[in-house]
Amino acid sequence: MAAATVYVAALGHDAAMVRLAAKPIPALVLATLVAAGGQGRYPRAIAAGLLLSALGDVLLEFPNRFVPGLVTFLFAHVAYTTAFLTDERRGRLARAVPFALWLLSAFFWLRPGLGPMEGPVVVYMLAIGAMMWRAAARVGGADERPGARAALVGAVLFGLSDTLIAIDRFHAPFPGARYAIILLYWAGQAGIAASARPGRDPAPSVAGG
Repeated sequence: MAAATVYVAALGHDAAMVRLAAKPIPALVLATLVAAGGQGRYPRAIAAGLLLSALGDVLLEFPNRFVPGLVTFLFAHVAYTTAFLTDERRGRLARAVPFALWLLSAFFWLRPGLGPMEGPVVVYMLAIGAMMWRAAARVGGADERPGARAALVGAVLFGLSDTLIAIDRFHAPFPGARYAIILLYWAGQAGIAASARPGRDPAPSVAGG
């Protein structure tokens, strides 16, 4: 999509206003498509999460708005978790184990650099961990809902994007971080949005095709 291409191109240049204008458009487009294409609690909650994500996209473009952006994305994860709970309420605690190990490992690795952000980061990790767990809880079995696998792939990609943000911000910046973060983020949002399309499960392709 054009806005995504413009944003990626602007990352390597001093074009803050271009980035600010382009960055939220992909999430807004996905929210519009979800809202227009489905009825019921699930698509409404997914659309709400995408709208909150678009607001978070704007806030994170301002260096002094990191915490408000973090809070906004936390509420986006709550919206996605709410959607996933609409059709699967069984605990399936074993599905939470990989995500708990992932986030605990990341926390203890990043902890020395968190400083006063330790509390907010822990709360955020709990929110995204719950979101990934509830996405995983919907997969498998004869009663698997359409779109469950797309939602899981999207949730994991979103989690990877946020993990890279944390590493780049609180541990050590690394080359190409911004490109990897935004591409994983958009792929994750696309997977979650695709899960709201009735009767379809187009999980994002690893090859990008």
